[in-house]
Amino acid sequence: MPEDSSHKPTMVTCTAPVNIAVIKYWGKRDKDLILPVNSSLSVTLHQDQLKTTTTVAYCRDFEEDRIWLNGKEEDINQPRLQSCLREIRRMARKRRSDKDSTSDVSALSYKVHICSSNNFPTAAGLASSAAGYACLVYTLARLFGVEGELSCVARQGSGSACRSMYGGFVQWKMGEKADGKDSLAEQVEPESHWPELRVLVLVVSAERKPVGSTSGMQTSVETSKLLKYRADSVVPGRMDEMINAIQRKDFAAFAELTMKDSNQFHATCLDTYPPIFYLNDVSRRVINLVHRYNSHYGETRVAYTFDAGPNAVIYTLQDHVSEFVQVVRHFFPSETNGGQFLKGLPVASTTVSDELKNAIGMEPLPKGISYIINTKAGPGPRIEKDSSLHLLRPDGLPKDTV
Repeated sequence: MPEDSSHKPTMVTCTAPVNIAVIKYWGKRDKDLILPVNSSLSVTLHQDQLKTTTTVAYCRDFEEDRIWLNGKEEDINQPRLQSCLREIRRMARKRRSDKDSTSDVSALSYKVHICSSNNFPTAAGLASSAAGYACLVYTLARLFGVEGELSCVARQGSGSACRSMYGGFVQWKMGEKADGKDSLAEQVEPESHWPELRVLVLVVSAERKPVGSTSGMQTSVETSKLLKYRADSVVPGRMDEMINAIQRKDFAAFAELTMKDSNQFHATCLDTYPPIFYLNDVSRRVINLVHRYNSHYGETRVAYTFDAGPNAVIYTLQDHVSEFVQVVRHFFPSETNGGQFLKGLPVASTTVSDELKNAIGMEPLPKGISYIINTKAGPGPRIEKDSSLHLLRPDGLPKDTV
């Protein structure tokens, strides 16, 4: 742990990634510990395109714990935030006492200032809470010198955050213990395992979703019989099949499992009473587009998945990115062109044949897609060594506020 030899704040800045599940987590068996009713599996997206940045500072002069998110001060007393803060401080105290019983632990009683920023829409179904809590826990751990297993701490902030503690392909094992000690994330394969895999995020709406994931899944647990059947009878086998498909780099198997699981997740939302609608008309048009595109080629070249929101996440291989992006451009024409519509990794220009357009056979829907982010699998959380990237000023207050 950095020593605080003056009244200046000691601070650390880290970044953490978004993850998009291909086997979905939906439903808790324990709301307080955030223990899921089923295991799940995700792909960690590259931080060059989607990430949360968090700076945490402590100082003896800070009068209270405070947090700012995207330039606005938020309530630090949210139970999940407090759980993460409490657990990291507990782990830091234990580590200090185990290492050296005479060491100074006074800094652990100092108040902290937290400033966090996303470079993507927050609460729009793009896993902002997963990246946010993973970043918070990782940054706190670096600041207080905590090492070891951290996914169980991130889980207590947001369930899917535990998967953002690792890069590449990550499973969250539901565990069996009542205390949640075995409900952990672990890496299935690193981000370097499948270099040809690409991820296209089709941003349908950047607005805050009408039903939050926490309240939505609780209603599903209470009212959906499909959810229990899914958790008990479907997901265990799918997890094994998905891990096998990833390890073999079998895109057709990976894609089919991904789409079926997305469909079943949203069927569970419809089976909830009252029903929950995360998909909208544009989402459903994207689903039709993908199936018609694959049908034209007689093979599965692209796959969709939707989390708790209308935005489509498309998995494909690098060879098919250019054409599919142009297909999206044609059927969802945008007012913006070039870099504004397409963000992230560069995409070579190409043309779409009339034969393919006719085979898909849909009427173009102007402005259905706001923009596309082209990305790939990426690494887990990392520390920023450059102090100029701190989000807090030397006095411990945010550089940018609204």
